[in-house]
Amino acid sequence: MESIVDQLICPGKNLWPELLMKNGEESVAVIESENKFVKAMVIRDGTPIPSDFRCDRVWVVVNECGNIIRIPYVG
Repeated sequence: MESIVDQLICPGKNLWPELLMKNGEESVAVIESENKFVKAMVIRDGTPIPSDFRCDRVWVVVNECGNIIRIPYVG
């Protein structure tokens, strides 16, 4: 079983604050080009998401206009 330290160390870029309020769909391409180990997925604010931590996933949370409202990060 992985330790919490192993879970928190993920390869590549892990945080995209510069994408806040940008278009979510367009930002998926940016995220995936800057970290080849992740798949970015756009979800609407309020959508339930799994609570498990994964180094290969980035949730891109958008508002009703499709703009990012939370800083995307690996998890």
